Amino acid sequence: MLGLHLRSGVILISTGTHVYTLNGSDPEGEPVTFGMTFDKGSRDYFSVEPKSGNMTLIQTLDREVQDEIVAFVTITDGRNKVVENVRVFITDANDEKPEFLNLPFVVDVPEDAASGSSIYRVQAIDRDLGSGGSVTYYLQSTPSTKFTIDGHSGVLRIRAGESLDYELSRTHFVTVVAKDGGGKYHEKYQVMTSTAIITINVLDTQDSPPLFVGTPYFGYVYEVSVPGSEIFTVFAKDGDQNNPNAMHYSILSGSDGFFIINSSSGCISLTSFPVQLKNELYELKVGPDGFSDYSITTVTIRVVDLNNHPPTFYGENGQQNRFELTMYEHPPEGEILRGLKITVNDSDQGANAKFRLLLVGPSRVLRVVPQTVLNEAQVTIIVENSSAIDYEKYQFLTFKLLAVEIDTPERFSATADIVIDLLDTNDNVPKFSSEFYIARIPENSPGGSNVVSVTATDPDSGLWGEVKYSIYGSGADLFLIHPTSGIIYTQPWASLDAEVKSKYNFYVKAEDTEGKYNLAEVFVTVLDQNDHPPEFNQNFLEKTMIIGAPVKIEAVDEDAEEPNNLIEYSIMKADPDNIFDINTSTGEIKLKPYIRSMEIVQNITKQKDCRWSVVVQARDRGSPSFSTTAVVKIHITEAVSRPMAAFLMQSRDNPMKALGLTVSIITVIVLVTVMISTIMYFRNTKSNRITPARRIIRRRPKEQRSWTFRPRFGQSDQSFGKFFIDDDSSDNHNTNNSSPRAKPPAPSAPVLPPPPPVHSRPSERLRSVPTVSGSLASRNTSRSSNKDGSGISSALVSELKMRIEQKINEANQGYYY
Repeated sequence: MLGLHLRSGVILISTGTHVYTLNGSDPEGEPVTFGMTFDKGSRDYFSVEPKSGNMTLIQTLDREVQDEIVAFVTITDGRNKVVENVRVFITDANDEKPEFLNLPFVVDVPEDAASGSSIYRVQAIDRDLGSGGSVTYYLQSTPSTKFTIDGHSGVLRIRAGESLDYELSRTHFVTVVAKDGGGKYHEKYQVMTSTAIITINVLDTQDSPPLFVGTPYFGYVYEVSVPGSEIFTVFAKDGDQNNPNAMHYSILSGSDGFFIINSSSGCISLTSFPVQLKNELYELKVGPDGFSDYSITTVTIRVVDLNNHPPTFYGENGQQNRFELTMYEHPPEGEILRGLKITVNDSDQGANAKFRLLLVGPSRVLRVVPQTVLNEAQVTIIVENSSAIDYEKYQFLTFKLLAVEIDTPERFSATADIVIDLLDTNDNVPKFSSEFYIARIPENSPGGSNVVSVTATDPDSGLWGEVKYSIYGSGADLFLIHPTSGIIYTQPWASLDAEVKSKYNFYVKAEDTEGKYNLAEVFVTVLDQNDHPPEFNQNFLEKTMIIGAPVKIEAVDEDAEEPNNLIEYSIMKADPDNIFDINTSTGEIKLKPYIRSMEIVQNITKQKDCRWSVVVQARDRGSPSFSTTAVVKIHITEAVSRPMAAFLMQSRDNPMKALGLTVSIITVIVLVTVMISTIMYFRNTKSNRITPARRIIRRRPKEQRSWTFRPRFGQSDQSFGKFFIDDDSSDNHNTNNSSPRAKPPAPSAPVLPPPPPVHSRPSERLRSVPTVSGSLASRNTSRSSNKDGSGISSALVSELKMRIEQKINEANQGYYY
């Protein structure tokens, strides 16, 4: 017999795993084959490859189910067969968790169980072998656990120093963990655990004192009480509720012989008349028999006057519960309703006579004063909201005046009705149903036609609620209104024409008998009717048409609105026929597309001037529709290549167009001329002004010339010898500049320089640069001239000197501060 040892577990040896190889041979050297069979009724765990003898696992192994497998191995050469019995032993692996017995765990423990005492034993088994089958126990730790467990025996105990209390917690839940000793599984070391919950029920025991219910306790003795009257009943219950003890009550102190208690029911009674009581307040100490001081309570008993008088309202004639008043609507806010004479009284004393006044009715309309009363008070009603006292809303107002006791247990109360009848005043103005009215009426409607009806109402009563209507405004001339019905008509003589005026607006006034009024605006639109046919400017028109360009005709419809004033054009007749097309909307007439040149036109007609006639109809889109016709003479011509000629040809039928273009061109030319003249004017003005504060005329290095002036009338004056004038002025006054030193001409009569152009305003100071006009010789030339007897006349020199001084003075005055 063969023996094999295999590890169990799906993970350790899985199906399809090669577990063993069978070896065998034939003495005669013949090839052999292998086989394997099992007992009937047992599972086939292995299969054998016939030629190689390899054994393969085909079923999962589990030692805890079957720890040994018996199989029959065969070997044969085809003629002889040998059968061998094989025993396969399954070895263990740590693949089983511990299992608890006797689940669920429920334990009943009395609350007075001693600390450290054993209350239960937990038991668990593990089917694995060896260390994997050993079991230890522990509790999952919680912060407030009161229990502990022995790790080996599984005995559950109350933790040392802990105790159970039924009144605090009646049930405890503890989680116990069972852990095996660990072992290899899939070539790895592992420890397996199981958990279970232990339910611990705490049983009640007699260890809690009684508790009084509904404390604190208060009782009252009234003036009408008699001996034996029940004052108050106390009630206590045992602290141990599962098995409570019967309660027996007694008064420990404070009764002074005036109160007794029923030991079974806890009812406290009076033993004498209230007049015999010496104190107003008694505090009784009551407790159940046989218990400590922790079970004692206090019953406070107060001797009080009997509250046997409710509040009562009084009028001028005695007790009264209805008060009436007639007044006008909208009294001033803060006004006292002096017509109401109300007094309220409570005959009790002390707290029993204190009560509150309330006014029940429409909110925040009236208020009552005072609101808190002790014994008796005069009631005052004050207006708080004047707008709410409105006759149009309420013809009368009803209020409830309540008096309710405050500090008494009976809360006695009294009620009085206040009825206020309101009288109307004219406090409303008429009000229109709308702020504006929109009306439409066809034009040409006959006089007296109905336009619109306006409505205004006045909620006041009587004559104050009657409304009369009137209209006024710039647009009201053609209309009138019925004074009572509010219907607006057109004047009998009025004729409305939408083409003349299509919009009217005016105001309608609604007024009551005292002159209070309101306004509304009325907008009247006159609806257009198709009462005007289209009209051409002339019934016979002449147009010039350039081939390729249209000509336009236009008719006017004087109707005010669309579609009455929309015009459609059509050709009624043409000579020759089928030559022209017309745009039905714009009235543009053009040749048929195939007519592109004068040659085609000449082929159509033999007339040299090419004047054709077209009868055009203009029809509006109103209902009913109107139309008119016009004859259009069209002169056909060809386009001219030169622009001006083409323009003149196009403007042949419209001379105002050519005239307008000519006027525009002339206007542009005039504006350009004025602008150029203005620019030149400002330029010349600026060129004749000295811009710096002091004008210093500097010499040119090479072209400066000095001039000598003789004093006038033989006076010596050397001041002018230091002025040097630029030679630029010679360009304007000296005509001979070809020779640098040309001999000056003979002296002639003095010629004054031309006056400077006046461009500035009369009030503006002329600030021109001093200049010298005339033919002057240089200083050297002057000397030679004097020697020759041909010097400049002294009169001319004096004149020039005077002008230069004048110019210099003017310049200095204008530029020195």
